[in-house]
Amino acid sequence: MAITNLNLSADMDNEAKDKFVQELVAECSEVLKSNPHNRCAKYCKEYLESDDGKGLDAKDLMTFYKCVKTGIDNADSSLGCYAMTPLDYTKFGGFFDKVIRDYHGDESGEKKHITDWNVDGADYDVKKLGQDELSMRVRVGRNLLGFNLPGEMGKDERIKFEQKMLPAFDQLKEKYGGQVHSLTPDFGDLGANPNLLSKEEYQNLVDAHVMFKDMDADPYLKSAGISSDWPYGRGCWQSDDKMRIIWFGEEDQLRIMCMKKGSDLLDVFSNLNEMLKTVESIDGIEFAKDESYGYVTSCPSNLGTGMRASVHVKIPNLTKDGTDAKAKDVCRPLGLSVRGTGGEHTPIGADGTVDISPSARLFIKEKEIIGKLYEGIEKLMAIENA
Repeated sequence: MAITNLNLSADMDNEAKDKFVQELVAECSEVLKSNPHNRCAKYCKEYLESDDGKGLDAKDLMTFYKCVKTGIDNADSSLGCYAMTPLDYTKFGGFFDKVIRDYHGDESGEKKHITDWNVDGADYDVKKLGQDELSMRVRVGRNLLGFNLPGEMGKDERIKFEQKMLPAFDQLKEKYGGQVHSLTPDFGDLGANPNLLSKEEYQNLVDAHVMFKDMDADPYLKSAGISSDWPYGRGCWQSDDKMRIIWFGEEDQLRIMCMKKGSDLLDVFSNLNEMLKTVESIDGIEFAKDESYGYVTSCPSNLGTGMRASVHVKIPNLTKDGTDAKAKDVCRPLGLSVRGTGGEHTPIGADGTVDISPSARLFIKEKEIIGKLYEGIEKLMAIENA
């Protein structure tokens, strides 16, 4: 019987529970045969064979399976797991801690995350590197206490979360102006949605990189439950100057970002920090944090800062074959990730434009990420122009 067809319930007896665990361990072994680098399968198997894993009751086993399901369904995953609640990182610590420290490169097993935005008067203007204005973006993932993470949210909770954020968006509009754009068709018993977008308006925002694409088309998010109930509880707020954006209902409850075309990386970095302080000062808004891992995110890859700081740069020599393969080979030792201009799994620009960002998120300070982006641009352009 396929693992996904097993009858899981919180009141199953020990025999049924043991049978399910055996099936899941066997499935992990099969996944590892096709992809030995699937961290989810590797550490899921170890965890379920440990005393902690064997001690899970039926209810917690159900939750744990939801956490690892995407890595089992999608054998090509390199990480392959998502937390369903902020407490899962502690409750299933015997699993998650190994995944996290493996992925983020902590061989000591003892590192704790430290938050620090203080750039100490640094100058990160890329004009000094011979660059003109670049498309710059810095974003962070955040989740609120009092709610499940998106993978465990049902339709009603997604709507409740959106309505929780509406007063906060009103306060942001007092400072930054702007508008809420929502995909939620209706608020159920609470009536119509005054911020509802048309399909054409939504597509225009996607094309402008203001809104995120249909998540239900992503098999990894679908297996994790993160794209469930699409499009309920999804949307964004954007400021009048178009520089500040908050997504709600994506992989994390909130993706808070600043973007603009310019040369000073601190324009977006410092403005994002200011906006985060404004959001956190709003009554009833408290971000979920972990003592060891910093800000809690659905995916362990984003824990800590939750930050991705990126720019679009032209590297026609490194991409003259029409792909980003060589650019990735060059950028990997520099600690940089390379994406297409539309984000992950999108093509590079016809003129050789790619999106680059520091890869690290956890056990690194925010100020260090923006510094590494500047250094990365400098080193990458030296290789491009050699």
